Amino acid sequence: MTSFLQNTFNGLVSGAFYALLALGLAVIFGMLRVVNFAHGAFYMLGAFGAYVLLTEAGVPFWAALVIMPVGLALVGMALERAFIHRLTRLDPLYNFLLTFGLTLILQDLVKLRYGVQSSPYETPSALSGSVDFGLFDFPTYRVFILGFALAVCAGVWWVLTRTRIGMVVRASTERPELTRAFGIDVGRWVTPVFGFGIGLAGLAGVLAAPMRAVNPLMGADLIIVVFAVVVIGGLGSIFGSVAAGFGIGLVQAWGEAYLSDFPIVSQTIVFIVMAAVLLWRPAGLFGREEAPA
Repeated sequence: MTSFLQNTFNGLVSGAFYALLALGLAVIFGMLRVVNFAHGAFYMLGAFGAYVLLTEAGVPFWAALVIMPVGLALVGMALERAFIHRLTRLDPLYNFLLTFGLTLILQDLVKLRYGVQSSPYETPSALSGSVDFGLFDFPTYRVFILGFALAVCAGVWWVLTRTRIGMVVRASTERPELTRAFGIDVGRWVTPVFGFGIGLAGLAGVLAAPMRAVNPLMGADLIIVVFAVVVIGGLGSIFGSVAAGFGIGLVQAWGEAYLSDFPIVSQTIVFIVMAAVLLWRPAGLFGREEAPA
């Protein structure tokens, strides 16, 4: 029982990262119809930015938790206006290739400056130690990640469902054509929504820095699974991305724990789930079925 609970908590923590990253990807794809392959690179920049701020400027974790998401959101907005915006009327493949090339550039720039070795990031002193849950102890920092990610996802959901601006953004994200038909200028929301999605990736990166090795390839190792999460939840579905993120975190943790005798299955279980979902429901668990032409 204790082992199961520990594995469940570990799965929820992994799912917290998936949920934050998938949420950002979902809003970007929903509004721009752009598969942002650079999302993992911005996750990496969030972690590296926190590391650089701490080691070279003495900026603590709590300040980096605000500075990096906001800074990367502004960078994302500038990139959208300078490059991605120009290609939105073309085949989506062009923007996919653009963001893929941007990923390689960002990774190589970081490798050129800091090398390929992993860099440690100290856990904030206020979050060191562990929390006693009775049957088992769990690291305080991981409890914080889970609570913080849930609060962010809940906050984003509240804004999107309870405020007028949020409703416009959600409608523009999930049903852009219908939203335009009601006379709403979807284009004005494109740049801030893209920046918001990038900011979520940066936020996840800062949270990952004390828990995972900070290295130039940390985003590349994660982004493929996040793409699978978004597909499972439903492309463009905000709730689906968050739900699938936590669900896949649990499935992955349980698979690694209880299917260790079948390494091929445990390592590919995410993609097995994705294939099963697509066979049953091609639009994803919470995606909107497209009407036949």
